[in-house]
Order: sequence, then structure tokens, then C-alpha cells
Amino acid sequence: MTDKVLVLGAGELGLAVLEALAKHPKRPSTTLAVLLRQGTLDSTDSDKVNKISHLKDLGVKFESCDISSATVEDLAPILGKYDIVISCTGMELPSGTQTKLAHAAIRGRVKRYFPWQFGMDYDKIGEGSSQDLFDEQLSVRRLLREQSSMEWVIVSTGLFMSFLFLAAFGVVDLNQRVVRGLGSWENRITLTTPEDIGRVTADVMLDPRGIKSQVVFVAGDTLSYEGVGQLMDTHYGSKFKRELWDLNTLAEQLRQDPNVMVKYRETFAHGIGVAWGLEETVNHERGIQMTNAKAYLRDVIDKKGP
Repeated sequence: MTDKVLVLGAGELGLAVLEALAKHPKRPSTTLAVLLRQGTLDSTDSDKVNKISHLKDLGVKFESCDISSATVEDLAPILGKYDIVISCTGMELPSGTQTKLAHAAIRGRVKRYFPWQFGMDYDKIGEGSSQDLFDEQLSVRRLLREQSSMEWVIVSTGLFMSFLFLAAFGVVDLNQRVVRGLGSWENRITLTTPEDIGRVTADVMLDPRGIKSQVVFVAGDTLSYEGVGQLMDTHYGSKFKRELWDLNTLAEQLRQDPNVMVKYRETFAHGIGVAWGLEETVNHERGIQMTNAKAYLRDVIDKKGP
């Protein structure tokens, strides 16, 4: 029987998932579609035109809807056409959107749903963290666990690998040659590239091997902040300056400017629910080779240049 898969969004993660699904050995028994805004499908912007062309080359079909403005009633019949739905859109959508999508998937009688939970272990972090976006992730988990009509899988991936080297995040500042520890130098952080998230998620999706209605963990690398510093020293052949941003420092940053990046930093500084060992991951269990931070530095950061 052919499964029908719908991916919501074709940003960095959505595209990675679609490409991995298209290349998967079990692709012949799967039809792929992506949900995009009509404005994206009709756009004359060269980047968007090229992306649409690339998706067509992969054999991906298209659905049109503006998730932000659509209601559960609008979304349910679209999602309901598919056996498996995966939400790869969420970073810039209004609060409440992921809850709406989960309700729509249930109402549409989707068989398996992968919500936008590609991040931390929100169960361990709990409600009331400085990153208020996390509370909705917990409410989506409650909703999924309280129903039994639809299977679901949550893929916890840690932080996107690229964020570690983003100066605005604060941990690694390549220009200033600074590495900062959040909370303590012993605290750890789990990192995964979107491409690897796509590959593992596609594998779990098309070859579940009993995985259903549960949280699974994925990781490309898990490092302490001290380990991040050692990695940078070794890679660049010179000592990076060290700065510790403890909880008091981050609380003051929150007080002065409670922006999204500061909220993320403060959450990571508690060292709870943001890291797990590679031996706990589904990629380790399945022998899927991943990109670690050392390889990412060499293959991505070095090629970007200063």
C-alpha cells in the first residue's frame, strides 16, 4: 500500500526532510507533497522559483494554504488527505499555531503525525521556562497523549548545529575569538544539522520499526561548553578567550532585553532537557552516520570564510 506523506513547509528543515524522503529506499511506496502558501507557489522570486522547480524534480506535489490565517476547519480536510503529516514550520508562526495544527491532524483523521518539536526535551524542561515558546510545545504533547485516534512521533534533536556558531546566540563568537559557557562549563548541549534531522526523521517515518506515539532522540554531537572551547582551540590552533555567562548574568540580560536569543541562552544555562548522550539516540541505534561539530567546522564553517 502506498503511504501519502505531507510536509508542512519547505524551509531549511522542510526541504531537508523532503530531500531525505525522496532519496529513501522506501520512497517507491510513498507519495510526497508539501504545503506552501499560494504566494510562494506563484512567486517570481528566483530563489522561490528554483526551490519549486527542485521540488518538482523530486516528484513532490503541492498543497496550498496559509497556515497562519487558516482555521482548524480549513486545515483538517487538507491534512486528512494524507496518511502521514509532518510539521516543519514553526519558528516564525504565531503563538497557538502548533496547537491548531495538532487539532487539525486529529480532526482530519491523519494516521501518523510528526509535530514541530525538533528541539529540546520539553518534558524535562517543564512549564514556566524563560523561553515561553516551550510552554506551547508542552501543551501539544499533552493534547497528543490524551487522544488515541492518531499515532504520533516527536523527534527531539537539540539545537540546530549552525546556532552554536551564531554570534547572536553567544556561545561561539568567531570574530572575537570567544567561547562562552552557559550556566557552567560542565553543562552540555546537543547539536544536529537539519540535513541529519531530515535523514533520521525520514527513516523513522518510512521504516518505523515499532516507533509510535513516543519521543525519540537524535543527535549529531553532544558537547560540554568546555568541550566546545577545546574544539575551537584545536581547530584554529590558537586559544579562544573564555567567558562564563552564569544564571545571574543571564537573568540580568533578560531584565535588560528579553529577546528570543537571550531566552534561549537562559534556558540552556540550566542544563536540563537540552542534552543527551549519543548512545540514547535513534541514529545510534540504527547506525546512521551523523555530522559532528568537528566535521561541521571543517566542512561548513571553514568554507563560508570570515
